Amino acid sequence: MTENESTTPSLGDFESWANLFASYKAFSHPAELHGGLCGRLAAGGRLKTDEWRALACENMGVAPEAVESSEELQTFLDTAYEVTLASLQSSDLSFAPLLPDDDYALDQRLQALSAWVRGFLEGMAVMASRQLGEATGEVRELVEDLVAISQVAEGEGDSEEGEQQFNEITEYVRVGALTVFTEFNAPEPPADKTLH
Repeated sequence: MTENESTTPSLGDFESWANLFASYKAFSHPAELHGGLCGRLAAGGRLKTDEWRALACENMGVAPEAVESSEELQTFLDTAYEVTLASLQSSDLSFAPLLPDDDYALDQRLQALSAWVRGFLEGMAVMASRQLGEATGEVRELVEDLVAISQVAEGEGDSEEGEQQFNEITEYVRVGALTVFTEFNAPEPPADKTLH
């Protein structure tokens, strides 16, 4: 990718998020912002463009004016929102939390997962704190598990067993996010049916 090409986030592309955060000297973790967005969407919330941009800037520690003066940042954030919502709504269940790939040390990936889950829980609580109390037992149990996962500080170092546990926890978080989304969001009506 050349320097002049615009950066379009891919849901699974942690690097493009991390590079954007670095270029704006953001003090938060990209996974936490993505988790926060997913938590809000999963709990049934939808954000207007300016609300999402303001929330992202606040999370990143970037002045709100930055997004107004940067087409790159606007495009990135707007695309991130659309891609994230589409992946949560997708019937192919391809949604995944934004995490570093296997090139990163296990501890770094674990910290990113913990940050993602913290963001997810916060986003969910902001949008649906009252409804969470009335949620199914499955969702309440899931939230308790996510709270425990969010507090994991570090793993046992790179090992096959550690990798396996990390992958299992990541899959649990992924499916959990989809479970919450299904609980709080009505299914989308089929797009091919038109009323006259």
